Amino acid sequence: MVLTPQELERYSRQIMLPGFGEKGQTALKNSTVLVTGVGGLGGTAALYLAVAGIGKLILVRGGEVRLDDMNRQILMTDDWVGKPRVHKAKETLAKINPHIEIEAIPEYVTSQNVDSLVKQADIAIDCAFNFEERDLLNDACVRWNKPMVEAAMNGMEAYLTTIIPGKTPCLSCIFPEKPQWDRWGFGVLGAVSGTLACLAALEAIKLITGLDKPLLGQLLTMDLSRLEFAKRRPYHDPDCPVCSSRTKQGIAEAIALLERTKEEELASMRY
Repeated sequence: MVLTPQELERYSRQIMLPGFGEKGQTALKNSTVLVTGVGGLGGTAALYLAVAGIGKLILVRGGEVRLDDMNRQILMTDDWVGKPRVHKAKETLAKINPHIEIEAIPEYVTSQNVDSLVKQADIAIDCAFNFEERDLLNDACVRWNKPMVEAAMNGMEAYLTTIIPGKTPCLSCIFPEKPQWDRWGFGVLGAVSGTLACLAALEAIKLITGLDKPLLGQLLTMDLSRLEFAKRRPYHDPDCPVCSSRTKQGIAEAIALLERTKEEELASMRY
C-alpha cells in the first residue's frame, strides 16, 4: 500500500530522517506487530508504534485493569479499572491514530493460541509479565522464523534484546534457567517501564525500516537508578532445545508432516 497525502503530512517529520524516507514509512504501513502484555511496557510500546504509523497492531493480554496498574498505564483511564485492558488500549490508540488497524485479543498467551498469533505478525514484542508466556512466544517465533524484541524489567533494572531466529541467541539461550519471577514482588516506576518500552518500539521500527542497527546478538542491560547502561553478547547455545539447527529441523519436519496429514484428510472428505 502506498502512502496517502494525509499520511505524508502526518509522518513528515520522521520521513525527514536520513535513511528513513518514504520507503521506511511505507514499510511501517505494510507491517503487523504483535504486542503481548498491554501494561506499562506493552501499552507504551504500542503507543509509539501507533503514532509512528504501523499498519496493524495485535494486542494480546488477558485480565482487567487494576487500580495498582495506574501508575504506569498510559493508555488507561481511571473509569476503566475492573474492565478488560486490551479493549481500552484499542479505544485509546484508535483515537490517537485512526488510520491504523488494531486488533485487541483479551487472552493470555497460551500453547493453544501462540502459533496463530505469531503467524499473523511480521514482528513480535514480548512484554509479558511471566516467563511462561515469554518462553511460549520465543518458541513460536523460532518455529515460524519471526523476529522478536524482548523487553523485561525488575524494579529499576531493565534489559532489551532483539532475537532473529537462526542468527542470534534466542531467549532460551540467554536464560536457560528461568529467574524466579514474582509479578507482585518488586516495585515499578512508570518512568522505568516507559523508558524500556520506547526502546523496544524503536527496535521494532529499526527492524522494519532498516534504520540504523538493532540490538542483534547483544543484550542491553540498564540500571536506571544510576543511569548505567551496558551491552554484552549472550551465549548462542549450539545445543539449545529451542533454536539449535537440529531442533529447528525437527520442528520443520513435524510441521510439514502435520500439513500433509491435513491435506490428506481434506482430500478423503471430498471423496
